[in-house]
Amino acid sequence: MNSLVILLIAAVCLVIGYVFYGGYLVKTWGIDPDRKTPAVEKNDGVDYVPTSKFTVFAHQFSSIAGAGPVQGPILASMFGWVPVLLWLLFGGIFFGAVQDFGSLYASVKNSGKSITLVIEKYIGKTGRRVFTMFCWLFCLLVIAAFTSMCSSTFAPVIADGTSKAAAQTTLYNGASAGSISLLFIAGAIVLGLFLKKTKLKNEAVKAVIAIALVVAMYAIGMHLPIYLSASQWNFVIMAYIFVAALLPMWLLMEPRDYMTTFSMLFMIIGAVVGIFVAHPSMKLNAFNGFAVVNSIGAKQYLFPTLFVTIACGAISGFHSLVSSGTTSKTIRNEKDMKFVGYGAMLLETLVGVISLIVVGAVAKGGLAPANQTPFAIFSSGVAGFFELLGIPNSVANVFMTMCVSALALTTLDSVARLGKMFFQELFRTEAPDSEKSATEKILTNPILATLITLVLGYILCLGGYQNIWALFGSANQMLGAVVLLGIAVFLKATNRKNVMLFPPMIIMIAVTYTAIIQNVIGNVKAFASGQGTFLINGMQLIVAAFLIILGAFVIVMCFKSLARFRRERISETAEA
Repeated sequence: MNSLVILLIAAVCLVIGYVFYGGYLVKTWGIDPDRKTPAVEKNDGVDYVPTSKFTVFAHQFSSIAGAGPVQGPILASMFGWVPVLLWLLFGGIFFGAVQDFGSLYASVKNSGKSITLVIEKYIGKTGRRVFTMFCWLFCLLVIAAFTSMCSSTFAPVIADGTSKAAAQTTLYNGASAGSISLLFIAGAIVLGLFLKKTKLKNEAVKAVIAIALVVAMYAIGMHLPIYLSASQWNFVIMAYIFVAALLPMWLLMEPRDYMTTFSMLFMIIGAVVGIFVAHPSMKLNAFNGFAVVNSIGAKQYLFPTLFVTIACGAISGFHSLVSSGTTSKTIRNEKDMKFVGYGAMLLETLVGVISLIVVGAVAKGGLAPANQTPFAIFSSGVAGFFELLGIPNSVANVFMTMCVSALALTTLDSVARLGKMFFQELFRTEAPDSEKSATEKILTNPILATLITLVLGYILCLGGYQNIWALFGSANQMLGAVVLLGIAVFLKATNRKNVMLFPPMIIMIAVTYTAIIQNVIGNVKAFASGQGTFLINGMQLIVAAFLIILGAFVIVMCFKSLARFRRERISETAEA
């Protein structure tokens, strides 16, 4: 099939989903544009800051559009392009966007509380603490996977037999992307201070300034590449996300996400235009069966592998942490929630479809190219589209390498901030500041909470993102299932319809528990054969065990709460 047809089908489905199903959720749950949002009520200039919907959208999209919509569809293409496309569209519209919008909605309606605190309100303190521990462990996995991913992008490993010229080009692309990433941080701080001082409201002028800064960062970074080893980049990235987790949102994260979004939009527009110009044929097989053998010879099954591999773009539990942890505190008006929560997810789904088209254009023998990472496939493929538009190869490749790394970095700074918040919530009590114990004051200190989170994340990242990704995917989807269940409890408790949440919730519970149990079995077999190591297999087993236990506990507590609220509603109806 022609890729242009696939793109048009996807775009039409996503627009219809946004207008009709997104509109249905708004109408069913209720939006009050006259009600003060938490950002307005609690404006503290740090976390709670009323912000324009375009800037909030930029933060949401940049934070959620991590490496997943690139990595997932390309890896899952081993099953064929049809199941990948169907899951992206169906999952994006009815699973992922519902979760993102639902968690944002629940948070805004509950004074900007994170999804963990929303759960506490409706299922109790014990359930909240268990769920918070689950979320914190998940943040460690994200930090580990994405830090390793970024460092390997900035300092790529050169395969044996690679020509000297090709090796130099690859190293230059990574070093330039690393340099641009650091410049983005400086540019973001400058933009944040400028907007704070001038109180600029004109969105067009703000966009022009941001785009000018982006162009300048790229121009300087391409002329001043920074060559560091992967281990050195790990420390640089950790230092950055440590600072990002502590600085006010308006000073670093929001302007950086705003600038990054323009890069992402240019990438998406360029890819779409390139597809229109080249409209390559889909060279992937339509369907390769319910059981396939991957590139390393391991047998993979459509269920649950497809649904775990494709997280971002379909449904990702991490998105709920962003929606309720940071985005909900910047929503200026409730009517912006659909555009930000539902819309950003569908745009990410479009990125996933583009990734599928890119790998389909370069497929060989009906399969993705062997011995190439998903990032390499995506970067080179979209860079090829840019070349068709007259953009020089060197510029196109550096730009795409930067875009890929930016996808991961914008996720990292958000998850570092969230990890800090979850660690603090584990030990925070409701006692007045004057009555808090010394232990609580120490453990809830933002600097210490951030440091502990990042140190443990760094230890996990030493195993490499390839070894973390499978467990990350399972934990991510399990989190999505649990969040959907938590939102269902909130909706039931507030007398709102929640029936639309049960199909995706039940499906994802089945998917994730199957996948994570398979992961446990695989790691046990590795130890039994004498090939297992503690850093890789041992750490995965420990984390997996915690995830299974914690997830099961929260699920049981949520279902008990649902049953209790149902009995209360029946009793109230009978009395009336």
